Amino acid sequence: MIRGILIGILSLAVIGSGYWGYKEHQEKNAVLIQAENNYQRAFHDLSYRVDQLHDRIGATLAMNSKKSLSPALVDVWRITSEAQSDVGQLPLALLPFNKTEEFLAGISDFSYRTAVRDLEKEPLSDDEYKTLEQMYTKSEEIQNELRNVQHLAIENNLRWMDVELALASGQKQADNTIIDGFKTVEENVEGYSEADFGTSFMSNEKEINKGFKELEGKEINEAEAKKIAKTFVSNGVSDVKVAKNGEGSKFEFYSVSMHDKKNNVDVNMDLTQKGGHPIFLVQNREVKKQSISLNEASNSARKFLEKHGFKDLDLFESDQYDNIGVFSFVSINEGVRIYPDAIKMKVALDDGKVIGFSARDYLAAHKKREIEKPKISKEAAAKMLNPSLAVQEDRLAIIVDEFGEEVLCFEFLGTINKDTYRIFINAENGNEEKIEKLKNPEPIFQEV
Repeated sequence: MIRGILIGILSLAVIGSGYWGYKEHQEKNAVLIQAENNYQRAFHDLSYRVDQLHDRIGATLAMNSKKSLSPALVDVWRITSEAQSDVGQLPLALLPFNKTEEFLAGISDFSYRTAVRDLEKEPLSDDEYKTLEQMYTKSEEIQNELRNVQHLAIENNLRWMDVELALASGQKQADNTIIDGFKTVEENVEGYSEADFGTSFMSNEKEINKGFKELEGKEINEAEAKKIAKTFVSNGVSDVKVAKNGEGSKFEFYSVSMHDKKNNVDVNMDLTQKGGHPIFLVQNREVKKQSISLNEASNSARKFLEKHGFKDLDLFESDQYDNIGVFSFVSINEGVRIYPDAIKMKVALDDGKVIGFSARDYLAAHKKREIEKPKISKEAAAKMLNPSLAVQEDRLAIIVDEFGEEVLCFEFLGTINKDTYRIFINAENGNEEKIEKLKNPEPIFQEV
C-alpha cells in the first residue's frame, strides 16, 4: 500500500513538473514572439521612414518657393527623428552602427537648423544645397539596402531573435543576411562624416561663405606651395604635383598631391594662395594594429599643430574609430573657448602620425575679437539649468547660434544620471542657446 502511495505521489510530481515546464516553455515562447514582433515592426517602420525620408529630401531639392521649403525641412526633421527612434528599438547594440546613427542625427540637426531660420532673408547657400544632394544620394543607398534586407528576411523567414543571439554570443556568422545587410548600410555611410553637415554650434556658414578674408601673409606661387606642402610629410616624398584652384573666387588655393616613399602612400592637401595656410590634408593608408593610446595620439596632434604655427588651441573633443583617433581643437582667447575656430584631425594609432587634418572652419572664422564682459553672472546663468544637472565644468565660450551669429555664452558640462550634457546659456540674456548630449563610451564586449 505504501508502495502505491509513493508511486501516486511520484506520478503527481512528474505530472506537476511536466505541466510547470510546459507553462514555462509557453511563457518563454510568448516573450520571444512578442520581442520578435517588436523587432519586425521597428525594422519595417525604419524601412518605411527611410523611403519617406528619401522622397521628402528629393522634394526639397525640387522646390523653388522659400515658403514651401521651411515646412518641407521640418517634415524631414520629423521623419528623421522617427527613424532614429526605430533604430533604437532594434537589437543593434552589439553591431557597429554608429556611423548610420550619426548620419541620421546629422540630417535631423541640419534640417532643423535650416528650417527655423527665415529662408526669405537668408536662403540656402550653394554648400547647403550640395549637402541636401549628398543626403539624398546617401539616403537612397540606405533605402535600397534596407529594402534588400527586408525582401530577403521575408522570403527566407529570417528572425531578428537569431540576430540578437548571434551578436550576443560574439559569433562571426557571415551567413546571417540581416547582420550582413546592416554592415553594408554602415559601410555605405562610412565616408559621410559630421563635417558634411557642419556642427550645431561650431561651423559658421556665414563666415565660410565669405571666404578666407582674415588670412595673413603674402600670396604664394606654385613652387612655394610645393615647398610648404613637403613640411607636412615627415618622410621623403616624390611625384609632387601642384594645381591652382578657385581662381577669382573667395577661396583661391593650391591642391598638392605627393607620394610618401617610405610608406608607399599618396598624400593630398590644399593650401591657401594667400599665406600658404593648410586647409586640408589626407593620407590614405591602412592603419595597422593599435600601439599607442588615445591620449598619446592627442599629444601627437598638439605637436603637429604647434609645429605648423597653430597656437592657443584647446582640445575639446576626442573619439576613437577602429585604430584611428579623431580630435577637435578650438581657439582659446583670454580663457574663452572660440568654437567657430575649429580644427579637426585624425591620428593613426599604430604610429601616432597625423593622417587627416581640416582647418577650413578655423581659417574662415579666426580673427581678432573684442570679447565683451558677460551681462549676467555665472551664478545667474546656472539658475537657468535643469536642477537635476550635476555641473562638473563651466567656462565662457563663443558659439554660433541658429542664425549664424556669434554669441557669448556660459558653457556648462554636467551629468543627469549616466548621461553627459554640454549646455550653453546666453551670457547677455540668460536664454538657453544650445544643448548637446555627449556620446557615452562604447561598451567593450569580450567573448567568454
